[in-house]
Amino acid sequence: MAERFHLQTLGCPKNVVDSEKLAGALRADGMVEVVDPADADLVVVNTCGFVEAARAESVEAILDVAATRRPGARLVVTGCLAERCGPELGAALPEIDAVVPFAAAAELAPVVLRGRAPTGVRDLLELPRPAPRWPWAYLKVAEGCDRACAFCAIPSFRGPQRSRRPEAVVDEAATLVDGGARELVLVAQDLAAYGRDAGAVGGLVDLLGRLERLAERGLRRLRLLYLYPSEVRGSLLEAMVSSPLVVPYFDLSFQHVGAGLLRRMRRWGHGERFLALIEGIRCQVPDAAFRSSFIVGFPGETEDDHTELGAWLQAAELDWAGFFAFSREDGTAAAGLDGQVPAELAMERLRELTAIQDPITAAARDRLLGSRVEVLVDRVAGGAAVGRTHREAPEIDGEVHLDGPPVAPGAIVEATVTGACGPDLRARPEAPVPTA
Repeated sequence: MAERFHLQTLGCPKNVVDSEKLAGALRADGMVEVVDPADADLVVVNTCGFVEAARAESVEAILDVAATRRPGARLVVTGCLAERCGPELGAALPEIDAVVPFAAAAELAPVVLRGRAPTGVRDLLELPRPAPRWPWAYLKVAEGCDRACAFCAIPSFRGPQRSRRPEAVVDEAATLVDGGARELVLVAQDLAAYGRDAGAVGGLVDLLGRLERLAERGLRRLRLLYLYPSEVRGSLLEAMVSSPLVVPYFDLSFQHVGAGLLRRMRRWGHGERFLALIEGIRCQVPDAAFRSSFIVGFPGETEDDHTELGAWLQAAELDWAGFFAFSREDGTAAAGLDGQVPAELAMERLRELTAIQDPITAAARDRLLGSRVEVLVDRVAGGAAVGRTHREAPEIDGEVHLDGPPVAPGAIVEATVTGACGPDLRARPEAPVPTA
């Protein structure tokens, strides 16, 4: 009987890609994936270690699967928490059989289950991907980051930026499209810097041009996540605006708007520049959608900074925004800064900002009533098709629920928006479409 594995993934889309490649490697080693960890010979938890809350969630997940695994099953921990904490994690949690760093993750089955020595020849970033389960897929184009943001520990355990060769990215993209992906979501820690470490300034623009050729094989959308705002200009902005496949969805990492606070964060820009950037894009693409994330309670954040951010949100009218309380991370520049904000005050500010943004998001959804939209159907749930327009990134934003008979996943449906409920929309298809 084939050995069985169970794989649990925590964290960001980049971790999702790592897990898909890891699952493919395990299948190539002759293993069969199972849904229940109690049925597995090998249980793998791909962890997140970005901030304290993510580390706590990862530890909880490790303990949960440890309690449910069958006798004799091996529990392996990989991912960011494993990379960041290393042997300390195994010592703190004796339930773990092995803590495996990224470099060895591709060889879990032969090394952990069968006791073979690692060969060190398989790069997780370049492993083949299985066919996508949905009509969209994340496409990871680089690993690591060269920036030195004061709050971020990622470069310490993910390393400097390492861009994949464009040929390798396109080959993987073609495999995903041939497997049914109609939308590819490009991800990296610093996506706009793709290629720079290899001397290819403007590498992302070139890559987008190569990926657009996959339209003849069925690709319909390219979506870009994690864009550093100072890079969204010139040829990249032109490519995003003019591309027939790149959707007008701008995921811009602002983090805050106070000029002094952003300097302490070792970040670029300030609120007025950010507003000018958004307005300039809206002038070119009126139906562009915007998302950003913001750190609340960064050391030195004053009430004036907090008030400025609240007013900025009202002026910017972002479609989507996420707020995260500052996490004091060992090894980062921010850990030693003065002016640490009490956790209770940071959470109070976070709630206040959420109360400002939620009606803005709701109003943006309400404004779509009666408009014509193009919906990519992701799945069928409760007898109805559920999908997304260009305004919704998968697994992050709201969804669109289509009226009428369920439509096959992968179909692109012209529909009219008939209702809005929180982040989600209802829409009526305007032409006959293939049913599921």
